[in-house]
Amino acid sequence: MREKILHPPSGYLMLVLTLLAYPTGVFLMFNVPVAGVVVLLAAFLATFGFFIVNPNEAKILVLFGNYVGTVKESGFKWSNPFYLKSTISLRARNLEGDKIKVNDLLGNPIVIGAVVVWQVADTAQAKFEVDNYVQYVKLQSDAALRHLAGAYAYDHFDDAQQEITLRSGGDLINEKLEAELSERLARAGVTILEARITHLAYAEEIAQAMLQRQQATAMVAARTKIVEGAVGMVDLALKRLAENAIVDLDEDKKAAMVSNLLVVLCSDKAANPVVNTGTLYH
Repeated sequence: MREKILHPPSGYLMLVLTLLAYPTGVFLMFNVPVAGVVVLLAAFLATFGFFIVNPNEAKILVLFGNYVGTVKESGFKWSNPFYLKSTISLRARNLEGDKIKVNDLLGNPIVIGAVVVWQVADTAQAKFEVDNYVQYVKLQSDAALRHLAGAYAYDHFDDAQQEITLRSGGDLINEKLEAELSERLARAGVTILEARITHLAYAEEIAQAMLQRQQATAMVAARTKIVEGAVGMVDLALKRLAENAIVDLDEDKKAAMVSNLLVVLCSDKAANPVVNTGTLYH
């Protein structure tokens, strides 16, 4: 079922004609009673044809179970008094879904939530294709969020890994959520204006363990950088000593110097210097 746009006549013109029909019918009652009854009956029925369309709203018209069309033009209108008229909002709406617990791609329990901005685009589909389009949007949004969470890992701990994760995906994850919602809600005539993940965390039962894992990963990465820098500094020091002929070190002294420098540079505490008052060998 597709939406059909109607442009009914202005209600003000029909209001004037209806108001004129009443005295005309009364006048005819004294001259041509049958005609007077017909005119009064027509005027009475015509009063049920007036309706108002507010901005960003639409009126769906149904005649004896058949969809006639939709009026989106705001104002005071008139249509067939036998039309059944129902109102549907065209305003943009926010849906802040509940925070749900799901398993990510790796099976880790996470808590995720999203906000969806949506709007009715096809009034006929929203009214007749689904039972309750508002409830339909909510349920399908939860289903899409669960599917998205299960398709990606929460995070990765390998810096060289390039796969998309829920935590690092950013706008790309939001775009995928928006695309899936648009596909799911097309049946209800709903268009998605924006969809964003607003809450993402590990479930309470594994949050502490994952925090320790993240801290350990960060510590290993930091230590790796420190060791790389320390090795470079030691290499530079040995080269400068040899180039400038400051001191001639044998292999044992080089090894001792490298060991001492690495201890000083890689330690997480400040080194306590020891002054050697003797020779290098004592």
